[in-house]
Amino acid sequence: MDLLQRLARFLDRPMFPWKRLIVGFSLGQYLFEGFLSLRQYRILKQKKPPKTLEGEVSQDVFDKSQAYGRAKAKFGAVSSLYGQIQNVGFIYYDILPKLWGLTGFWLGSYLPVRFQGEIPHTLVFFFTFNLITTVLSLPTSWYNTFVLEEKYGFNKQTPQLFVTDLLKGQALMVALGAPLLSAFLAIIQKTGNSFFYYLWLFGIGVQVFATTIYPIVILPMFNKLSPLEEGSLKTGVEGLARRLKFPLTELHVIDGSKRSAHSNAYFYGLPWKKHIVIYDTLIEKSEPEEVVAVLAHELGHWSLSHTTKLFGIAQFHMFYIFALFSAFINNRSLYQSFGFHNELPIIIGFILFSDALSPMDTVVKLLMNILSRKFEFEADNFAINLGYSTELARSLIKLQIQNLSTMDADWLYASYHFSHPILPERLGALGWHQEKKGELKEEEKVIKAADREL
Repeated sequence: MDLLQRLARFLDRPMFPWKRLIVGFSLGQYLFEGFLSLRQYRILKQKKPPKTLEGEVSQDVFDKSQAYGRAKAKFGAVSSLYGQIQNVGFIYYDILPKLWGLTGFWLGSYLPVRFQGEIPHTLVFFFTFNLITTVLSLPTSWYNTFVLEEKYGFNKQTPQLFVTDLLKGQALMVALGAPLLSAFLAIIQKTGNSFFYYLWLFGIGVQVFATTIYPIVILPMFNKLSPLEEGSLKTGVEGLARRLKFPLTELHVIDGSKRSAHSNAYFYGLPWKKHIVIYDTLIEKSEPEEVVAVLAHELGHWSLSHTTKLFGIAQFHMFYIFALFSAFINNRSLYQSFGFHNELPIIIGFILFSDALSPMDTVVKLLMNILSRKFEFEADNFAINLGYSTELARSLIKLQIQNLSTMDADWLYASYHFSHPILPERLGALGWHQEKKGELKEEEKVIKAADREL
């Protein structure tokens, strides 16, 4: 506590150029990520696949994969520039204080006195701000879905489904966001300088709650889950779960094909009650033993306690974020730099604090991706020890072809952006030997990983 209080006093300096500093952080991150994208774009212009894939991927598929990668890179460059312009524009034109004042005016003009105060004001501000950012993101989201993904055969959404998903998402944010944000603010208001302890405990409770209601309330709003039909696949998955003592309670197929040709398989749930979900597109384009091999990899994460370790790291990170926020929450110089001279709204403080923390978040992202890639190799090795080396390799190659996934990557770009090793690295670790018989089933369509990518 003393350390945090000393840090708070050190950071709260009159006339400290917080606005220039945060804009500088934002521009620095934008330029760094642009530099990485340029390095990766050179890889995407290569004419031949990596040697590991020469016997597995046809030249035609490789060319399509490279074209798809370049198209995504160009779109990423434009959308990043668009986002950066928005961010700088919001700061330069003092959108936050203006929107805070406007929402306060609405509150005072149209609602009774009992509905006023910081919490109601924050809710109106937050949902208005979210609506604005959602509308601003619509052009890039629409283009990505109905132009880019459509061009390469991945999009299965209709405009009606796109709009319906958007409206459901907004409704869900209001229904869940309002009570959660209200509780967040109330805890800070009522618990004084030690609020971060209570906020951290509240955050853990929210995660457990979300894990519980997700399969019951949220997932059915967007997708249909059906029990996996009897057959060799179900027998294989249930046998794998018994072999590993995995607490499988439900085994479902999800209709991912109604939105995308991409696919994967994943599990979720509480420690004593797990669900496995397999995308219908994965079942359609894979042999049963290959799907089981994919799940052997996924359950390897559970058996090796990767999910538990990542959960523990996430809790430590959340506690560190909330504790550090306590040193910023009453920083008048920070608020005043962004046009808040008379009020210190908690939500504004948290937004500005998050912006100030962006360089550290970049480092955290890099370290977490390094750890994640390590875990992916370990999960692959787990599947090898179960006897699924060949089946997993075949599945990874098929998914690479079907997804037109990036066949190679610049090492620095991959270190920063990729949470999974690239395919040649994984095949090397699997001990895969090329089978000189060309592309695996060219007629297979493209699938993309969702939730946990392979």
